Amino acid sequence: MIWVLFSIAFWAGAWAVNVRLAARPSGAGLILPAIFGITILVVWEGMVRGLGVSPVILPTPIAIGARFAAELPTLWADFNQTFVKGALRGYAIGCGAAVLTAIAIDRSPFLQKGLLPVGNFVAALPIVGIAPILVMWFGFDWHSKAAVVVVMVFFPVLVNTVAGLKAADQMQRDLMATYGATYTHNLFKLRLPAAMPFMFNGLKIATTLALIGAIVAEFFGSPTVGMGFRITAEVGRLGLDMVWAEIAVAALAGSAFYGAVSLIERRVTFWHPSQRK
Repeated sequence: MIWVLFSIAFWAGAWAVNVRLAARPSGAGLILPAIFGITILVVWEGMVRGLGVSPVILPTPIAIGARFAAELPTLWADFNQTFVKGALRGYAIGCGAAVLTAIAIDRSPFLQKGLLPVGNFVAALPIVGIAPILVMWFGFDWHSKAAVVVVMVFFPVLVNTVAGLKAADQMQRDLMATYGATYTHNLFKLRLPAAMPFMFNGLKIATTLALIGAIVAEFFGSPTVGMGFRITAEVGRLGLDMVWAEIAVAALAGSAFYGAVSLIERRVTFWHPSQRK
């Protein structure tokens, strides 16, 4: 009971601190999310200890952290297999193909009317149905995981890029025509720069889809390494602390990946109103 009361008191105190920091005109930067995250961990630890929750159902953050530290080599191998080999390569292939396809669609009215509806249909297919098929086609190594990632990231990036290529208004296009610009000049000097904010929206959405797709694909077959394989194996052995450690690695990797793409977006689209301070 003491742990429960402590958790409630800590939550109330942290809430009051956050309210005061949020009221400052200059804001609090990373302090607010840091306090909020620490509060969640403290309340989690206190509630699990105070209510006597079994570690099979929900381990404490301290137990998860201890398992994380003890299994660093295993977690690194799983991260390398799932994120670096599967998710990252599939992301690069899928996003690159999506941008090239979007340019082709923008150039061809036939593809605009024929390919986009098919793309919307394929994007609606459940990943749990596609993943085992691709695993059978490409094998159990990272190639099948990259293929699943390609399918997941391709259409969000495609749709956003197609919409972005139409962002340049008619006055700007008329001005380029007045200068005698060719299609290539029009594409690289006007339309692609105008499409960058849309493209990066798709790229940021794809960062989370890529990691999810790679992990889900490993549920249907993989070598004896990888986040999806480890989660499946540890759930079968009731090793929930290791499962949460893998979840923490996936969350950190996904957040860092999203942040890296956002940083690139700021550098590339510094001229856009959304990036101005």
